[in-house]
Amino acid sequence: MNVTRLARRASGVAVAAGVLALAACTSAPASSPSGGDGELTTLKVATIGLVSDGALIVGQEQGFFEEEGIALETSVVANPPAGLAAAQSGQVDVAYAPSIPLLNALSSGVPLKVIAPADGFVGGAAEGDDPASMDDTGLYASAASGITSVADLEGATIAVPARKAQLEVVISDTLDREGVDPASVEWVVLDFTSAVAALQSGNVDAAGLVSPFTGEAEAAGAVFLAAPSVGFFEEGAVGLWTAGDSTIAAKADAIAGFQRAVAKSNAYANEHPEEAIQAGIDATGSTLSVDDVKLPFWPAEVAPIDLDRVNEKLVALGYLPAPVDLEGVIVGVE
Repeated sequence: MNVTRLARRASGVAVAAGVLALAACTSAPASSPSGGDGELTTLKVATIGLVSDGALIVGQEQGFFEEEGIALETSVVANPPAGLAAAQSGQVDVAYAPSIPLLNALSSGVPLKVIAPADGFVGGAAEGDDPASMDDTGLYASAASGITSVADLEGATIAVPARKAQLEVVISDTLDREGVDPASVEWVVLDFTSAVAALQSGNVDAAGLVSPFTGEAEAAGAVFLAAPSVGFFEEGAVGLWTAGDSTIAAKADAIAGFQRAVAKSNAYANEHPEEAIQAGIDATGSTLSVDDVKLPFWPAEVAPIDLDRVNEKLVALGYLPAPVDLEGVIVGVE
């Protein structure tokens, strides 16, 4: 594998989507409440089923969580807002969410904190020679549309999997940077399979897609226009491990142990990327091979700029009425 292809699933869309019912998918060995003598504290963790989850999985296999007195009981939820709702209510202890849905939740007053980085873009990703090689999302035009650049998308119909969600936001940012008014676009909600078919038939002018649907679109003759996610996020942590305020207060020692174990897991995944990717592929049930996956990057920390940058862009694009107060949102590692 070419390890310069450092990317992440910035789309926040699962390879294999789950359901809101939190049935356990994977877990560490049987555990019991913390209390010494080798007993483990169980933390319920909600993911959205990404290949980048491989870091968490290999961290369990390497014993990093057990070393911290933690056993993980993981489950897959349908989307990041579902995971955040479960974390806020205490249905789970920890939930995965990209920064965009997290900021949306915080803007609505949901009491959540960021406790660790899940995945992201390597430093300088957006300024590299080939940013598209680091991004597994793509904006594609239908060959029938005659569109060959982002600048041609004024007034176009663009398919996205959900309104006001992550792909729409990052595509809007791409349009804005190319001088196209995002308000001129007609957004059409289609799942990825339907979006690829609509591109092929010419029923939409363009579509925002994630791998492996990007490859399907290219094979069907669609025209690549942009890699929207790396341009929006630029670098740093994007996918985040979050927890509700009440969980952090009630399970402070376990959360601190989770933070330390994630730090070790992310470092191990960056050092053994093929092992981590294969673990993520196996967990999601994907048919991709390791070489088909653009290598996720697993950050060592969540820096304030990682959230500040997104906060400012959401306001500038009109997706937030005002910046979210981020004071104290990132919980440091003890």
